[in-house]
Amino acid sequence: MKRLKKITALTGAVILTMSMAACGSQPATQEDGSGNASMEAVNYGAMQDTSIQIEPIELTDEWDKVFPLSDEVNHRKVTFVNHFGVTLAADLYEPKDYTGSLPAIAVCGPFGAVKEQSSGLYAQEMAKRGFLTIAFDPSYTGESGGYPRSFNSPDINVEDYQAAIDFLSTQENVDPERIGIIGICGWGGMALQTAALDTRVKATAAITMYDMSRNTALGYSDSIDEEGRYEARVNYNNQRTEDYQNGTYTLAGGLPEEAPEDAAQYVKDYVAYYKTERGYHPRSVNSNNGWAATASGSLMNMRLFEYVPEIRSAVLLVHGENAHSLVYSQDAYELLEGDNKELMIVPGASHTDLYDQMDIIPFDRLESFFEEELSNG
Repeated sequence: MKRLKKITALTGAVILTMSMAACGSQPATQEDGSGNASMEAVNYGAMQDTSIQIEPIELTDEWDKVFPLSDEVNHRKVTFVNHFGVTLAADLYEPKDYTGSLPAIAVCGPFGAVKEQSSGLYAQEMAKRGFLTIAFDPSYTGESGGYPRSFNSPDINVEDYQAAIDFLSTQENVDPERIGIIGICGWGGMALQTAALDTRVKATAAITMYDMSRNTALGYSDSIDEEGRYEARVNYNNQRTEDYQNGTYTLAGGLPEEAPEDAAQYVKDYVAYYKTERGYHPRSVNSNNGWAATASGSLMNMRLFEYVPEIRSAVLLVHGENAHSLVYSQDAYELLEGDNKELMIVPGASHTDLYDQMDIIPFDRLESFFEEELSNG
């Protein structure tokens, strides 16, 4: 039995965290005038190096996923770097036997999860079905680089996807004209944002999707008004001041070990996944102490999906009929134009059913979707 870590009690900030430059080996630190830790000085003004540098990062050798390794795939750990200089860690899966170059898929999500959870499960299953896949940890989380830890940003997260596509596009056994992406939960929204920018993406599947910017600014069921947003900004900025004074980033807190009797159903569903052997992982933000308390600033102050109507590649939206988040996929479907879109609603499924329930996730449709859209023709 896996030993589960003790987590702080549920707060409003926790619910928000659940919806939402490579550092290298750190030199010795010293105290600056404010009492905050500072690293050895670097003369960036004299630096002219524009080379792409991948930071050597330590990766675990053990199979520590929440799902078993399939004997139908080959698996190995890989790293690649994004344009912000953050080196990302990923699990690469490929069919056991194949010839020639393969279509490829980059997978990420849910928001606050790691590649040992849902994204790895999806990546392995799609590899069994003939695709080369990678499931990666986003910047500042999991085994990926980036400091401080437990932060997120929509532009950096989209860049994480693009870095994954950079990596896939340059592999000898991948056809660079046949690359797709899968995003789960909040990373479904990041996947759509990526598809709007990256013309190398030929097909996108967004699973049980959140629009993270909308959820962060407007709350669940769009329940936060302008006054509520102002108060959230006040709290956010007060926290920034406090953190800087203290010289450390405060974490928002995680899910409870058990959901309160009167908790919303989606909170109970999250607890049932992230806090039990079904989905708990020691490196997962959502399984432990949550995001940094000031991680939501960028999402609070901007909106995703501005250019989603201009996506020209195919998009498949998959959502559960009983998911509290269904409206996000329904609204995204309306934003998409032309005949490049499909909304598949899974009868009776909740939001988290599509994280890992193999008898509910429509893998046959995902397989046929990517086969059709990533075909040589």
